[in-house]
Amino acid sequence: MTTNAAAAADLFAQVPERQSRGLFRDAWRRLMRSWNGRVGLAVILLTLVVGLAAPIVDPYDPTIDSNLAIARQPPSWEHPFGTDRLGRDVMQRIIHGTRISLLIGFVVVFVSGSIGTVLGLISGYSGGFVDWLIMRMMDVLLAFPAILLAIAIVAVRGPGLTNTIIAVAVVGIPGYARVVRSMVLSLRERDYVDAARMIGVSDAAIMFRHILPNSLSPIIVQMSLGVGGAIIFAAALGFLGLGIRPPQPEWGAMIADGLPFLRQAPNLVFFPGMAIMITVLGFNLFGDGLRDALDPQLRD
Repeated sequence: MTTNAAAAADLFAQVPERQSRGLFRDAWRRLMRSWNGRVGLAVILLTLVVGLAAPIVDPYDPTIDSNLAIARQPPSWEHPFGTDRLGRDVMQRIIHGTRISLLIGFVVVFVSGSIGTVLGLISGYSGGFVDWLIMRMMDVLLAFPAILLAIAIVAVRGPGLTNTIIAVAVVGIPGYARVVRSMVLSLRERDYVDAARMIGVSDAAIMFRHILPNSLSPIIVQMSLGVGGAIIFAAALGFLGLGIRPPQPEWGAMIADGLPFLRQAPNLVFFPGMAIMITVLGFNLFGDGLRDALDPQLRD
């Protein structure tokens, strides 16, 4: 028995921590060689700078700085993106709206990713009835079209930033749970997991200290792509009047506000739409680059 425990301890000590560090170091190098990764990272960093520096670059309040005398003006030197129906500067509102969209994207990914990862770990590691119950719950959520489920949640709870985050986060949970569960099913039978069980490591420690670190690659990719998806969902809710309450500058609500004047002032729809497109494109390109960089089959 002592010999078996010693052998298990030796095997357990061989968990490839150095290889994991080398994998992520190689992945970063491949990411920086990837056109998608570089462009996506540049767009994300630019968006973050705009969002974080908005109060410094543009200290005016975008919710009250209105002037009906200059309503729906076309782009000019004074107002590069024009003005909206209340005479508010469109570029100013887009800059401040960046903070809201990024806040929604990152918080949603953190919440849905955390809950989905925990559920996926428990489901894949436990198996049996626990696995069946959790996966059927995820199937119920997936049975509804994502946008309709988000609309239903916000319609019940009411519009607002917090409820928008809750609605979009709930929609994203099944995706993370399924990805993590599939990884856990392939990792729970590995030798280092068996060795950890033999030396008495608890199930929780095995899941969170040994299986989860080896499942990070697909989770990271899913999260990077999830930020863009969360921004689109939040913009869709804002467009339908179920997102951020006006007069807060949210991109989807800005498009809805300018839609009645599409023929006379297309800039009211074009520029917020471009902000959404560029931001989501940046996160999608970065996610594609991460997916290729973290693929073990492409490791040098």
